[in-house]
Amino acid sequence: MASPGFGVKPCAITINLFDGSRQPLPAATEPLVTVHDGNQNCVYREFTKGSSLTIQGLPFFNNFGDCYTVVASAKGYAQAGFTPVRVSPGTPAVVDLMLLGKDASFNFSQARWDRLRQSHPSIAALLAAGAASPAAAEERYTELLENRAPVLACFFNLVTAMSHIQLPSGTPLDYFREPIWDGTMQADRFFAWAARPLVEQVRRAAAQGLFAPEPGTALFHEGATCSFKQVQFGEANVQLTFHENDTNTIAGEECIKVEPDIDYYKDLGAHALLEVIANKVTGAVTDPRQVYVLRWIAGRHAGVPEFDPPYSIV
Repeated sequence: MASPGFGVKPCAITINLFDGSRQPLPAATEPLVTVHDGNQNCVYREFTKGSSLTIQGLPFFNNFGDCYTVVASAKGYAQAGFTPVRVSPGTPAVVDLMLLGKDASFNFSQARWDRLRQSHPSIAALLAAGAASPAAAEERYTELLENRAPVLACFFNLVTAMSHIQLPSGTPLDYFREPIWDGTMQADRFFAWAARPLVEQVRRAAAQGLFAPEPGTALFHEGATCSFKQVQFGEANVQLTFHENDTNTIAGEECIKVEPDIDYYKDLGAHALLEVIANKVTGAVTDPRQVYVLRWIAGRHAGVPEFDPPYSIV
């Protein structure tokens, strides 16, 4: 463990480890925890037991050196980490990490149609919108749950994240009227009809620093007229892309096509180089499991309402 220099007050980091069910790691787990300071010096690397530990005696530099990186791994689990973890004397910094089991799969036991209608009525109502009958809505949803689990996980990730974003009036989800069920619902995005005022609400939120416009929208989203990315977190921010020339009238209300997605990276250059290009080369898309982990960790670090979609990964 690192020792601070003479006259330098020591700092501490409390690290809490969770699994994909959003519960603490089992007590018998022996994770390897590695910590680097902002100068890229390894100041801690040890196996521990259980789901929580506090590392004491970390140096305080009063500069960028105080932006620590914490990484954890364990046998049978995928590695996870977070940066920057900013430390200061007096109060331990806290970082919560989620480690998914390497053989973990989607668990929708809490998202069966009857349960979803009770626990998440607004999400169920959106999924049912446009169906010919309640029975048809349930059948359509059940097919999605049983045959396209990554697509449903992506949908839940997005609607849960959007429900936590406060616009000048309401949340983005409040403006969504009907998903578009034409084969464009994928494991990294979906399309929907949303009330036209959503565009102005997001523009106003961007003026307040909550979103940033994405330049070259049409390059990344064919046919789009504008796009805005949330900038609240370091990773897993919601992006709302508008296709204002594609319109529909639902219950007498003018709607436009909206394309929500979540990118791993906040920085546009990193997004382009590490995610978009890589996905085009490999044929892969943004993994809803990785989004689930990143968004949960980012939310815990920011102290916002917990990211709690109606499924888990176990």
